[in-house]
Amino acid sequence: MDNISELIERLSNDEDAVKKMAVFKLQSNIGDPSFAEIFIAQGGLGKLQKLALTASGNTLAYSLTSFSRLLELDKGWDFVNSELISRVVELIVTHPLVNILRGAMSILVSIVSHPHTSSARGSYNGPFGFRALKPAISMHPQFLEMLVSRLSSADHALCANSLQLINSLMRDAITNDMDNEWPRFIKRLQDLGVIKAVFILMQSSALQDLAHPLLEFQALTKVLLRRWRDVKVDLEVKEHRIALKGLHLASAPERPDSKSDAKADSPAKKKHNPEKWRRLGFETESPAWEFGDVGFLGMMDLTDFVRKDEDGFRKVLLEQNAKAMEYRCPVSRASITVTSILYHQFQVDKSEIDDIKTYQVLESRTNYERAFRPLLLQWSRLHTGALLAFIRLWGETGASLEDYGKVAELLRVLIYHVIGQAPRTKEVQEVEEELALFEYLRLRDLQMEILENTYESAWGNHLKHVREELKTEALQFVKEQRIRCLLHGAWFPVSAPRTETTGLKIQMDNKKSTSGWRYVRLSHNRRYLHHCDYENETVYEPKLEELPEKIDLSIVSSVVSNVVPASIDSNSSHGTLTQGPSKLASTKITIHGYTDSNPQRAKESVLLALHPQTHSVASEWLDGLLMLLDQQPITSETSKLINVVTNYGLKIRLLNVRYTDDFHTNPPDLPSRDGVDDDYYYSLFV
Repeated sequence: MDNISELIERLSNDEDAVKKMAVFKLQSNIGDPSFAEIFIAQGGLGKLQKLALTASGNTLAYSLTSFSRLLELDKGWDFVNSELISRVVELIVTHPLVNILRGAMSILVSIVSHPHTSSARGSYNGPFGFRALKPAISMHPQFLEMLVSRLSSADHALCANSLQLINSLMRDAITNDMDNEWPRFIKRLQDLGVIKAVFILMQSSALQDLAHPLLEFQALTKVLLRRWRDVKVDLEVKEHRIALKGLHLASAPERPDSKSDAKADSPAKKKHNPEKWRRLGFETESPAWEFGDVGFLGMMDLTDFVRKDEDGFRKVLLEQNAKAMEYRCPVSRASITVTSILYHQFQVDKSEIDDIKTYQVLESRTNYERAFRPLLLQWSRLHTGALLAFIRLWGETGASLEDYGKVAELLRVLIYHVIGQAPRTKEVQEVEEELALFEYLRLRDLQMEILENTYESAWGNHLKHVREELKTEALQFVKEQRIRCLLHGAWFPVSAPRTETTGLKIQMDNKKSTSGWRYVRLSHNRRYLHHCDYENETVYEPKLEELPEKIDLSIVSSVVSNVVPASIDSNSSHGTLTQGPSKLASTKITIHGYTDSNPQRAKESVLLALHPQTHSVASEWLDGLLMLLDQQPITSETSKLINVVTNYGLKIRLLNVRYTDDFHTNPPDLPSRDGVDDDYYYSLFV
């Protein structure tokens, strides 16, 4: 206690060096609540305030830091007055030293945030929040400009202090403004470049030093968007009427000709355009009502889109209005949809700026990419780019008004992929380019992937069962397809052709290396394999009765492929047909069986050898024969085909394209039999 008394005495010493040393020690100890209480009880606060008002250099810096730490403990408010606030504001505007600016800004952060963070005001009855600074700021109008400029300082601590003060001012303006002046204040900050400055900081490598104020600014941005969304568009409000009128005028409405002008001198004779607002892409002639879900935020987005490029807006409207009504892209309605999609993509309704859990993600640097969303600050540009993408997709898909929901879903997928999955350091220009150039077919594939993943997550076990069921169906489908190839028949050289490989292209000289040709065909009852040798391929395909040789499939013991590709599947005893850059030898399929019916004398022998000329034919016949014998297919082509059929079946089920849900109330139209003979029939699949 004696040390504290001695420290307080030195604060008013005539020698500057003594005061400097005393206040230097004070700033290290004042953060201790018990020390602070004794310091105040012994009258040290008045002397500290005097130093903050009159000192200079390091003495002033230490004094400001000490005072700010007292305020952080919610103490010392008795000595916060207009004189101190004016002094601190003046220092921020005029003083160049970083260590002085840090302390000054910390004091203002405490004053502005006091009604937000303090549980008791103590004995101080003066103004809090932004109102407490207004008189001093009016004397120094460049205050906000200087504050924003500090965000580009090389000193990260000063950047953090500046942003903390800006956050405090924004939060107080939004939550405690009774005069609805907060939109003008926020616009003033934006005009000074605060968005650009914070965006650069959020993408910089200095993120760790500025994490907390940056995350708070991001959360406050969401609060602003939510506040604008909650403001209902009302034609009784002058600002709203002006905005809507600006949209109408920017659309270059048709002007009546001179004859009409002469007849329409009086207001009573002036006719109202029955499609005044629908011409701009609204659903009705009551545009204010259509902004219901997105409020004034939706109107801001649309007016900003028009303001950026009025000529482009007029051109789009002319192009759309030249089409039939049902094929016009409703631009204004699309703008409202884009606002809504962006609102949900950035989860604007989630912004717990006062919850300590919000900052727990910052405990690990690996969470930064997930926590920070710099693109949120580029809301207007993202809206413009996404709206142009909507208009482009509408044209590319040839959509009609009935397809509006489908195009909106495509855009939702596009925004999720391009914006939602964008890394923290991705520039907004890159995002705009991707939105403008993303291919429709690729977008459809993404939509299916997201749909499958969503169902996989929600219905994992059910979806697994469906996939297994579909795979069984696909296997049966492909089996039938392969067997039909055998039923159709094919020509095979009697001896293997000589092959030469250049890259992946197989060159064959069949005339020199083939001694004859063999035609093989499966019988209709699928019990016999008929074949016959010819000197040359015939123009027509021989019929079964022309093929005297046949093999009873009941005596076939195995089908072995003698395929020598670039690589062989080690998991199978049969070669897997895969094509590679190495030299390919002859392709051979050997059918083995037992020719003697007596089991004791039975000996396996070669019944027939086939030499397919292409990989496709080899896959069809090898797997066809195996599946005909109730064995599993082994070639990669067949496996790929089974997977394709399975995946398409799954996608069809996920898209729910059937009409079964509505079958009893709205059954499909049955085909007419007018003009067809007795051989005609149809099948109705439900």
